[in-house]
Amino acid sequence: MRKNIMGVYFHNVDMTQAVDIAMTAVRDKTTCRVVTPNAEIGMLCKRDDTLRRVVNESGLVLPDGIGVVYAAKILGTPLKGKVAGVEFADHLAAALAAEGRSLYLFGGKPGVAEEAAAKLLEKHPGLRIAGIRDGYFKQEEEPAIVSAIRDSGADALFVCLGAPKQELWMDKWQSELRIPVTAGLGGSLDVISGQVKRAPDIFIKLGLEWFYRLLTQPKRFFRMLRLPVYLLDAVIYKLKGGDRT
Repeated sequence: MRKNIMGVYFHNVDMTQAVDIAMTAVRDKTTCRVVTPNAEIGMLCKRDDTLRRVVNESGLVLPDGIGVVYAAKILGTPLKGKVAGVEFADHLAAALAAEGRSLYLFGGKPGVAEEAAAKLLEKHPGLRIAGIRDGYFKQEEEPAIVSAIRDSGADALFVCLGAPKQELWMDKWQSELRIPVTAGLGGSLDVISGQVKRAPDIFIKLGLEWFYRLLTQPKRFFRMLRLPVYLLDAVIYKLKGGDRT
């Protein structure tokens, strides 16, 4: 079941259900595009019709941020909870490893995907890495990149180019990739590789991961202002009687 959060239709699932949906696509060799909008992406979707279409046409739309969860409550359409992209990546890797399936890593600075692959293989020994490619490329290189990913025979692809670039890239090449699961996961490879540290568990459990990031990365202050603006938008949206279906 999907919940309309100001024009973005999120799947109301927990982590287990999200991974089950993705793995069903892997086993059945169908196509499932996974996107993980947070409040910032939600705001972009309000202004960008193309991005909103791409997000809403995806097979799995996960709420990657406590702001989305709070907005859902404000609108009277509560979600089961946050399904963070980086956690989804780890859980999906574990499920793939359990069945000896393969994963392609695409994105990040040179060397980051290799480090992330090493960490994933260490944590999930049954996993197979079908290929690796950093996120620095010219437009004319894209067809060759797509061919390499397709020819790898990967069961799943992590696309970590940052939003909205990764969502638009997946939409552009979806039919030619022929990969069962493609997931836009932002900076997940940076976290998995150890290049960037996530907030301590206590911050995550209290829904204060954004605050930890602000403390450790003060330069993100103005980006962080989008969270309260997004919640204010939810209040206004509700007062105006926005569509909840």
